[in-house]
Amino acid sequence: MSETPDILFIDDEQHLRNAVSQTFELADLKVQCFDAPQDALERVTRDYTGIVVTDIRMPEMDGSQVLRQVLEIDYELPVVLVTGHGDVQMAVEAMRAGAYDFIEKPFSSDHLVEVVRKAIDKRRLTLENRELRANVTRRDDLEARLLGRTREMVELRKIIRSVALTDTDLIVVGDTGTGKEVVARSIHDLSERRDKQFVALNCSSIPASQIESELFGHEQGAFPGAMRARFGKLEHARGGTVFLDDFENMPQDMQTKLLRVLEERTITRMGSNEPIELDVRFIAASKSNLEEAVQEGRLRDDLFYRLEAVTLRVPCLDERKEDIPRLFTQLANEAARRYRRDFVEIPSSLLSTLGDREWPGNVRQLRNAADRYVLGLEAGEGAFTNDFEKPRALSQRMAEHEKKLIAAELQAQKGVLRNTYLALGLSRKSLYEKMQKYGLDRDSFKEDDA
Repeated sequence: MSETPDILFIDDEQHLRNAVSQTFELADLKVQCFDAPQDALERVTRDYTGIVVTDIRMPEMDGSQVLRQVLEIDYELPVVLVTGHGDVQMAVEAMRAGAYDFIEKPFSSDHLVEVVRKAIDKRRLTLENRELRANVTRRDDLEARLLGRTREMVELRKIIRSVALTDTDLIVVGDTGTGKEVVARSIHDLSERRDKQFVALNCSSIPASQIESELFGHEQGAFPGAMRARFGKLEHARGGTVFLDDFENMPQDMQTKLLRVLEERTITRMGSNEPIELDVRFIAASKSNLEEAVQEGRLRDDLFYRLEAVTLRVPCLDERKEDIPRLFTQLANEAARRYRRDFVEIPSSLLSTLGDREWPGNVRQLRNAADRYVLGLEAGEGAFTNDFEKPRALSQRMAEHEKKLIAAELQAQKGVLRNTYLALGLSRKSLYEKMQKYGLDRDSFKEDDA
């Protein structure tokens, strides 16, 4: 067959292969049938654009083994299992192991085609997304993700490109909203692990009673309510990257187990004694002062020292105010595309005022403000004050600054004019004229009993 088939169909029964082949051809789907699973597996690659449909009961290799080998080649390739009535439990277990779906015999042609079409659509979207992720390796993409021309941002991008080429675990620290997860995702997408999973976990949001099962998974019956076995997040991320946000807030016993995982690179599901090899990269993140967390006993010192060899710090907006106008423009452009709005012109007078504001929520808060600007909304969290609607000229802002300096010195000198104009390097006449201009009354700065 010269064309790449949409479906690789595996079954050891000739009559079923013939019937299914005819069904797919009538549905305008290209299929290639195999009686030997190994022949089909030779066609499976990471770039294969179709899916695999396989019977479960076969003499040489059953469907579960086919599934396992397919997922080893590409864990995102859909595998649909065909099962008899007595094999439903096996099919359910295969679904837990990563199968896309299963069809129970006897099945209708329409049902088979419907399931297969959905699986093919999923494969197409997977490959498209993979291509998009591959594009993030371009140099300018990192600069678009982590915009900024300040020395701090240039240095951060340089370090990201450097550490992404290694496989070392690391810590990302920064205030709320600075973009710690963006940094972690950028490292993952620039690394050799880019085609594997990026699994993000907020350790503060997982209840203490569930965190071990969430991370390590469990076997059936491991605890009350564990009706079936379940992969943990660490196992799900095999070959990829695990991002642990607020990791210092893990319970102490979980910190101990995480340390063991970092050292041994194996995990054990709850209710099991069988170790599972783990190939993942860990990126931990925190908005706290981790050295203080160690001193206070909230973070194990050995876990901290195991990770802190490489520590990246993401600067807050207050440290790079000159980046704010350009960053706001980019965020507004993104919002316009997201909301399908025409791009809104941002007056330079407005951009020049953005650096005057405090942004305690950092990039996250700035993004929300950009969204509101694009949507024409001014309410909520002081998004755009009247100062933004009526931007102040440079002379006005300089005058306000001068007024504040004179008022502060008058306050310090308790209204004594001679001391004030000497401290400010002005003549008495100049000070008097400026006080008149700004409406400053010396008496309001005198002590009550002066």
